Amino acid sequence: MLGCSDARVPVELIFNEGPNDLFVVRVAGNGLGIEVLGSLKYAVENLGGSLKLIVVLGHSGCGALTTAVDVFLNPRDYLPLATKRSLRSILDGALVVVQTSERKLVAAFGSAVVHRPGYRKALIETSIVTNAAPAAYSIQEELRTNAYTGIDAVYGVYLLESRAIWAPRAGDADGIGLAAAPRDLAAFVDLGDAIVQSRRIESLVNAKE
Repeated sequence: MLGCSDARVPVELIFNEGPNDLFVVRVAGNGLGIEVLGSLKYAVENLGGSLKLIVVLGHSGCGALTTAVDVFLNPRDYLPLATKRSLRSILDGALVVVQTSERKLVAAFGSAVVHRPGYRKALIETSIVTNAAPAAYSIQEELRTNAYTGIDAVYGVYLLESRAIWAPRAGDADGIGLAAAPRDLAAFVDLGDAIVQSRRIESLVNAKE
């Protein structure tokens, strides 16, 4: 399990598991750095047949992605972080995700979407799920490269307000439950469309305040 350091909910409770039943790695923004990938590979190589699934789990209101969105909307906020290398490395990766999410929202709702009251929150939540999917994809590719068979990578976003797991997918406006990692570029394009067409993002965009 790759989770976010900012989430205060034990993942064992989310998945109804007991202590020591899950191998959990937490990092701000559930980013996939070298140390994280190494930890996951350790789990794969040492837990044997008991490991069948790797889950990338983001959460609503993620602090790392919220900071990235606020910097994207107001670039001057980046200056105080310029000398903080460790924080900047997390932020720089997240900004790429935010920019991609912004383009999807504008394409779906028009350029005026940036002036809507709910735009910031919609951009945050779009970025959170968009951030989790590539991590799951990269893990899946790493598994294939190293010939680890029988193990899949999935992703989702834990919604703190409803305690549901959300992962938009084509043809499903609610997208409840974990989703398989995208397999190729076409799948990522479909995912981007599914996110901005989801009931959750549409309701945030159209929020009055």
